[in-house]
Amino acid sequence: MKNTSHTNFDRMFHALSDPYRRAFIEQLAKGPAAVKELAAPIDVQLPAVLKHLRVLEEGGIVISEKVGRVRTYRMRPDAFRAMGSWIEQRQSEMNDAFDRLAILMAQTPEKKDH
Repeated sequence: MKNTSHTNFDRMFHALSDPYRRAFIEQLAKGPAAVKELAAPIDVQLPAVLKHLRVLEEGGIVISEKVGRVRTYRMRPDAFRAMGSWIEQRQSEMNDAFDRLAILMAQTPEKKDH
């Protein structure tokens, strides 16, 4: 059984795996944008853009709001906080493992080839 936070990470990593979605994130990092604004710089049909945005929303990275006929997307303020913490923990664990390896190597006598 999957942990809920791992399921959220799976969705988030999936959302980040596509270059179009990453481009949308870059745009949205500058501020909210309507669907047409997000679609303008890329050569993709509007239904495909909407699918990509839905994946970003399901991944917890963006939120949308519809006012009249215009749907606007914006970054979730805390979108990457949990992922950043998870990555930092993995990095810390790897650094600890490398530190232990360095200590072990320093304690191991060198073999000399004859």
